[in-house]
Amino acid sequence: MGRELRIGLLILSALSTSSIIEANALVDGVVDRLSEYIQVDTTNPPGNEQRGVVYLSKILDASGISYKTVESAPARGNLWAKLEGGDKPALVLLHHIDVVPADPSYWSVDPYAGLVKEGYLYGRGALDMKSLGIVQLQAFLALHETGKRLNRDVIYLATADEEAGGYAGVGWLIENRPDLFDSVGFVLNEGGGGRFMGEDDVVFTVEVTQKIPVWLRLVARGNPGHGSAPQVETAVSRLIRAAYRLVDTRFKAEVIKPVREMFRGLAPYQDAGYVEAFRNIEDFVGDPDFMRSLQLVNPGLHALLRNTCSITVLQGSSKINVVPPEAVLELDCRVLPTQDVDGFIEQIQTLINDPNIEVERIMSFAPAVSSTTTSLFEAIRSTANKNYPEAKVIPGVTTGFTDSHFFRDIGIDSYGFAPFVLRPGEGSGIHGNDERIGIETLKEGTQLMIDLLQEFTTD
Repeated sequence: MGRELRIGLLILSALSTSSIIEANALVDGVVDRLSEYIQVDTTNPPGNEQRGVVYLSKILDASGISYKTVESAPARGNLWAKLEGGDKPALVLLHHIDVVPADPSYWSVDPYAGLVKEGYLYGRGALDMKSLGIVQLQAFLALHETGKRLNRDVIYLATADEEAGGYAGVGWLIENRPDLFDSVGFVLNEGGGGRFMGEDDVVFTVEVTQKIPVWLRLVARGNPGHGSAPQVETAVSRLIRAAYRLVDTRFKAEVIKPVREMFRGLAPYQDAGYVEAFRNIEDFVGDPDFMRSLQLVNPGLHALLRNTCSITVLQGSSKINVVPPEAVLELDCRVLPTQDVDGFIEQIQTLINDPNIEVERIMSFAPAVSSTTTSLFEAIRSTANKNYPEAKVIPGVTTGFTDSHFFRDIGIDSYGFAPFVLRPGEGSGIHGNDERIGIETLKEGTQLMIDLLQEFTTD
């Protein structure tokens, strides 16, 4: 072996060892970093995501990575940083900075202290979704430290307002700074993740689409008056009749392709009475007894098989003895991505069957589904299997919505994938009390994300 070759190999070995040490430090340091991020209060409303931007900026400054920030409104901060690479379609690592409110009186710990207790890190955002934001950041930094040539640009994107619809975050950026996403082909966001099914089996769902929110306001009008002199018809009575019609309606069941694949992948882990139904879900959705049973046992999975509406707001008189001239009902409807939204609203109007009730659209999105045959989906599958041998990776569909829909609307394949493997019950704190993530779960997820970025962005 020549002297120059030996020296070259020694240098490569040193670089490789240095990169491994750096990656290990980033895995070990993820707990403290997430704890600090949780302590930055970005509750929405009002948001104040600029506080999170300041925190993330300091980390990027220390790593020598350039970045840009912008406020969509006062204190509504957004940040993006880019590692430059080759000509392949760029990858965005997306997370939202804001979190939902937490009432400390219902928590066993301070929800904004980032406290570690009995093997868990507690705090608002521990799962939704400051954990994923920090894990993405650690993997982003690890990629930077390797010094390897990347085959594509990698963008770290932290945004405002997802918990209130995303219009001051991703929605604002796409409308006002579309140039940021010219080369983007893929997005990694929240929405999927891993679960232990039984003792040892691991199943990852990769969110590829979501039910479309169609938020509606029903306004009934009638003659006002005194409560002591009941009228034949009032705004409130009209609205109550409409509400009964809506509650009694079961929209037609439909099995879209990613839902069919999801049910089939989950079939082996169901109770004996459900295994066959999950394997052949299309043969069972027409059975009202099965659908009712599924709704009782797992309302989330049931909701993936049909359009749904939940009555969430009712408003009438502000005084007990006053018959109001107007009554309001608000509906949180979620429709399958195959559903035409305008056609669905017409269906609601037909169900109500009352010309004195006006149906107003509060919000709705366009439907879109990301492909399961892309290089990123395959990289997720491959990396998950390397880190968790024999893990199953299946497409996922969510009943809720995330910022991924903004990117799907402009033709960018977006995937919900949090690299955490949770045990039964560990996700119950999302938007609830005592939100927490296991320390080992967090570290293992960081390693998985580091490995995924290495596989997908280096040749």
